[in-house]
Amino acid sequence: MNKEITCTDLVQEKLALLKQNTHQTVNTLLNDLAIDLATKVDAKIAKGETIGLLEGIPFGIKDVYMLQGTYTTASSALLKKYKSAYTATAIQKLLDAGAIPLVKENCDSFGHGSSSENTIFGAVKNAINPELVGGGSSGGSAVNVAKDYTVFSIGGDTGGSVRQPAGYNCVYGLKPTYGRISRFGLMAYASSTDCVGPIAKSVEDIRIVLNAMSGKDNKDQTTYASAEIENKNISNSESIKTVGYFKNFIDSEAIDAQVKSDFLASIEKIKAKGIEVKALDFFKSDTLVSTYYTLAMAETASNLSRLDGTNYGNRIEAETLKETYAVTRSENFSEETKRRIVGGNQVLSQGFSDEIYLKGLALRDDISENFENDFAAVDVILSPVTPNTPPKIGDSLKDPLAMYLSDAYTVGFSLGQLPTLTVPQGTATGLQISAAKNNDELVLKFANFLKDTI
Repeated sequence: MNKEITCTDLVQEKLALLKQNTHQTVNTLLNDLAIDLATKVDAKIAKGETIGLLEGIPFGIKDVYMLQGTYTTASSALLKKYKSAYTATAIQKLLDAGAIPLVKENCDSFGHGSSSENTIFGAVKNAINPELVGGGSSGGSAVNVAKDYTVFSIGGDTGGSVRQPAGYNCVYGLKPTYGRISRFGLMAYASSTDCVGPIAKSVEDIRIVLNAMSGKDNKDQTTYASAEIENKNISNSESIKTVGYFKNFIDSEAIDAQVKSDFLASIEKIKAKGIEVKALDFFKSDTLVSTYYTLAMAETASNLSRLDGTNYGNRIEAETLKETYAVTRSENFSEETKRRIVGGNQVLSQGFSDEIYLKGLALRDDISENFENDFAAVDVILSPVTPNTPPKIGDSLKDPLAMYLSDAYTVGFSLGQLPTLTVPQGTATGLQISAAKNNDELVLKFANFLKDTI
C-alpha cells in the first residue's frame, strides 16, 4: 500500500464523475454514506490497522437491491419515493467487507428489458458509443464499470441481465450458479432464475467480489454453502481438456456475420492451444426464448401482484378500491412491465396453464437434462453473448420481439441455473463461458486462459 491517495479522495473523485456523467447511469447518489464510510477507512489506515481486500473500494448497486435508508426505485414510477427498510444480504456482506456503495444504478424497470430504456430516469447510454443502448437490464451497472465510475458494480441476472450489458460495454459480468448468493433483498423478477452477479474489469475482481457475497443464508432457502475460490486455483487451466459450443447458435440465421466469424476464429485459437473442441446439439434459440419468457412472465405476474399501492408505492386514488388498484398499476408500470404481467397472467390462467405453462416447465427439465449430458462430454461451453451488436437507442422500444430475441444465447444457461461469465474478448460483444452447476471456479479458470489466448 503506497498511500498515494486517501480513501476519501478516491470516493470523492468517483462521486464527482458519477455526478457529471452524461450516460444516465445514476438513479441516486449516496454521497453522505460513501464519504462517512471512507473517513472511517482512512482512520483505520492512519492507526496502522490491517484492512481487507474490499475495504475502501467504491462500488455501485443496481437499483433493485435494498440498502436500508436509501431510495430503491427499480427505475419505476410506482416506487420512485420508496425507501428500503432493510439491506439485501449480498449488499450487507460487501458492507461488512468494507466496500463503499456510491450509487443506486439505472436499469430497466423491475429488470424488464434488455436495453435499459424502460426506465423513468432516461435510457442508459453505451460506454463505447452513447448513441447505442447500454444493454439491460443492468445497463447502468455495466456502463459505470466500463467508464471507471465504480470499481465494480452489483447487477442482477434473470435471463442475461448481467452478461448482456457486460458484453455490450466490454467488461466482465458473472451470473453465478443459482443459489450461490442470497437473493434476499433483491426485488424479485423471476424467482427461479434471479441471480446476484458482479460486473468488473478483471477476472480477479470478479473472484474477490463473488467470494465476499457467496454463502448460505437462512433468509433464502435456495442458498447453499460454497468453498472460497482461491486465486492459485484459477491461474492454471491445465485441467480443461475439452470445450463445447452449440452448432445451432452459430448456424442460426439470426447471428450477425461478423459475430459468427469472430466466434469461429476464437474456436480456432483455442484448438491451436491443444484443447479439443466439440460441436454440440442444443435446443433452437427461439425455443429457449419462448420457454424462458413463458416462465419468467408467469413468475413476474405473481411477484408483482403485491404492488398495488396499498402497502407501498405511489397510490393513485379512484372511486372504488378495485379502480384504485387498476389505475395505480396502469399509470405506474412501464409498457414493458404491463406486457409481461398480462402475458404471465394469460399463461397461468385456466385453459392456458396446462397447454403453455406446464409445457414450459417440462421443456425446462429437458434443457437441464441436455446440459447434464453435455457436461459429461465437455468441461466448459463457449458461446457468443448476443447474436448481434447493440442497437441504437429507440430501436428496441419499437420492436419488443427483437429485444426478446437478443437474449437468445443467454436464457438457456439461466434456465439450467448454470454459472456463466461474459468475458470482453472474442467478438464485438464478448464471449460467454458456462460450466456445470457449482463449477464457478472452472468458469473463472477458463476466463484467465482466454485472456492470454484471444
